[in-house]
Amino acid sequence: MCGDEAQAVSRRSILRGAAATAALAAGAALALPGSATAAPEFGYRRIPLSKISIQLYTLRDALQADTPGTLSALADIGYRQVELAGTYGRSAQEFRALLDKNHIRATSTHVGIDGDLNKTIADAKVLGNRYANVPFAQFSTIDQWKAFAGRLDAAAVAFAAAGIELGYHNHSHEFAPIGGVRPYDVLTANTDRRYVHLEIDLFWAVNAGVNPIELYEANFSRVMQYHVKDRTADGQMVDPGAGVINFPRIFAATYWNLREYIVEHDNPVNSLTTAKAGFDYLRDLRY
Repeated sequence: MCGDEAQAVSRRSILRGAAATAALAAGAALALPGSATAAPEFGYRRIPLSKISIQLYTLRDALQADTPGTLSALADIGYRQVELAGTYGRSAQEFRALLDKNHIRATSTHVGIDGDLNKTIADAKVLGNRYANVPFAQFSTIDQWKAFAGRLDAAAVAFAAAGIELGYHNHSHEFAPIGGVRPYDVLTANTDRRYVHLEIDLFWAVNAGVNPIELYEANFSRVMQYHVKDRTADGQMVDPGAGVINFPRIFAATYWNLREYIVEHDNPVNSLTTAKAGFDYLRDLRY
């Protein structure tokens, strides 16, 4: 894992305690009629298997212990796409070979943009990534967020030249106003929608009190990927379908332009159990 990726993963771990402080903001999605736990049947649409993926951060411990075996297990579950968060001590070429052996495509990846961008892009091409996302950024002033948006925009142009679409993955803090201005709005207003897409993490958006449907509508055409992880009413992260986020309602209102539905859990009890639960839930869901 490169320095930028390790730093991003480290920063993400800081946010694990954020659910407790944001639990009062249950989010409009929790107030939507029905519950994901009631039944996966909601309508007639289904998510194509080609759009179901998993963020490998969910399986980081298993991958560190046994990368070939874990990828094989994911293939057995049914995954044909994954999103990367590092390559677990292997080169891009070595990790690509393991993916190919298991007939898995790394369609997406989480990357940093403040290191050697040329190497990051070259590795992404070797790995076969179509999408890349900055997984975390946090600043204390709006001016710093604007400066970051400029760097994100410039990096996205470089990625686009290599045939890869760059986006941004949210947590909760981007929706907390600084001086009355939400950093997320700064990001969307100061990046070019032709180059910078959005990967909405539904758990963290709901945790921040944001209605995912309204967030999608406000950024229509930029939202290409969802991180699908569930939330209990008191703010605990759980496997998709085990909480109260109304995924069928969200998906029914926002399926246009969605390229990937990516299973994730930051701290699963058993990562392969979570991987199977998430895959089965999305495969069986009707919306």
